Amino acid sequence: MIYLQKDFSNLSGIKGLSETLLTNHFSLYGGYVKNTNLIIELLKTAKANSPEYNELKRRLGWEWNGMKMHELYFENISKKFEQINNESELYKSIEKQFGSYEKWIEDFKNTGMMRGIGWVVLVKNNETGELMNLWIGEHDEGHLCDQKILLVMDVWEHAYMTDYGIKRADYINTFVEHINWKKVEDRFL
Repeated sequence: MIYLQKDFSNLSGIKGLSETLLTNHFSLYGGYVKNTNLIIELLKTAKANSPEYNELKRRLGWEWNGMKMHELYFENISKKFEQINNESELYKSIEKQFGSYEKWIEDFKNTGMMRGIGWVVLVKNNETGELMNLWIGEHDEGHLCDQKILLVMDVWEHAYMTDYGIKRADYINTFVEHINWKKVEDRFL
């Protein structure tokens, strides 16, 4: 199967994220799509248990997750300022798990302020329904098995340095203002 790069140009003009930043970020995402397809093709002819085969198998997780995490990230961004629907099941679950929406958003932002590169994700435990904010360091490390990803925030430098320099907190505030809550709620159900 060939994976196609999704078009996220609808995000152009978003307040707080420049065209340069978005264009570069879309290009980076396109590299993950290209490399995912390339590795899948190379694996068709690679000799099993050879060093090349083994490395391709390892690398596929990196490229695949880079592709999918970026798709989730871009999909859960909205050009307009949105607030979560406080009548939604997601909101009620956040309130139950974290004590209040405000406590959840504080924890989400604080997770994003951790030193290092990676992703912040809100996940739902498929077994218990519990919500957790998690840090994923690299695309292929830090994922907890059997967790449904609801919300993704990219906190690798490429996601904010062009516009915010080292002011990650300012980027995080901009991101939070542009969460596409309808998309996140759809993932929750």
